[in-house]
Amino acid sequence: MPRIITTVNVNGVRAAARKGLTEWIEQTEADIICLQETRASDEQLAETLSPALEAGWHLESAEPEAKGRNGVAVLSRTPADAVRVGHGDQEFLSAGRYIEADFGDLTVASLYLPSGEALTPKQDEKERFMKSFAIHLSTTAAAAEVADRHVVVCGDWNIAHTELDLKNWKANKKSSGFLPNEREWMEVLFAEGSAWVDVVRAQHPDVAGPYSWWSYRGKAFDNDSGWRIDYQVATRAFAERAEAAVVERAQSYDARWSDHAPVTVSYR
Repeated sequence: MPRIITTVNVNGVRAAARKGLTEWIEQTEADIICLQETRASDEQLAETLSPALEAGWHLESAEPEAKGRNGVAVLSRTPADAVRVGHGDQEFLSAGRYIEADFGDLTVASLYLPSGEALTPKQDEKERFMKSFAIHLSTTAAAAEVADRHVVVCGDWNIAHTELDLKNWKANKKSSGFLPNEREWMEVLFAEGSAWVDVVRAQHPDVAGPYSWWSYRGKAFDNDSGWRIDYQVATRAFAERAEAAVVERAQSYDARWSDHAPVTVSYR
């Protein structure tokens, strides 16, 4: 079973590769890397990540139907046993927002949940995704329990669950990503006794952050004025195997190759 899993929104894989993504992959100890917002076709993605593939990594991806938007992928040191694209909702099947890959008794998923925009059709789209994805999570957890399997859904969930997950939460009460109904959706997902666990929060209870996204505008990164929207959400038995969770925040603004930072969890 993979021991170290990383998730990161690359904010355009070709741009990220020019800024340092390729070098980061060369140095990482991760066994699996979940990528979001690749903004590339399968062919473009494979070409961009060719140094990693030539070094032995394996790639599974869900390209976006709309050019230059979305796109998710799973990079792994061992080939996946099976791969599934989409979460059962035909509206989003070709959107490049969700992919699952099986590795033994573990399923690793890469998710890019819509960002939304309050009081616009984009928010309506986000909430339709949330509704059908909640059903998928429920059925997935039930099936995993029956089959004695583990599941971890990694990615950019585009929702800050609590005030601890957003530095400037007071100013964002009406912003997509921190709307009351979005936070309630997360509250239900992570309710006590539920099948799913926010692994990073379980490792860092009652502390602000650790944030994983910072706007490129102003001094957000320098002031650590960020959002924690990149999660590893695991079925309870697998979450209990987590030993450490870190956000690989760049040492400086200039060293960033994405507006997100990799979120890495070590499991035993």
